[in-house]
Amino acid sequence: MNRALLPLRTTLVFLIAILAGVVAASLTWASGEQLARSVMAGMGATAVAVPFFDRLIATDPAPGIDAAASGEADDRG
Repeated sequence: MNRALLPLRTTLVFLIAILAGVVAASLTWASGEQLARSVMAGMGATAVAVPFFDRLIATDPAPGIDAAASGEADDRG
């Protein structure tokens, strides 16, 4: 079985979201909160970060970017 379990984009989104959650939990714990509250803050940050990074790492380029990159937009006469 040579195919990937998750696409690269999905893996990247989840990895960055988990990293953001760990950072949020660490900062919450370092500020003096209890461990349980810090874990809950990290989980909340991870839940919010998944859709944020999903939209940030777009699947399709912005309109006009693809045509300019491929050289098809050079119709200047």
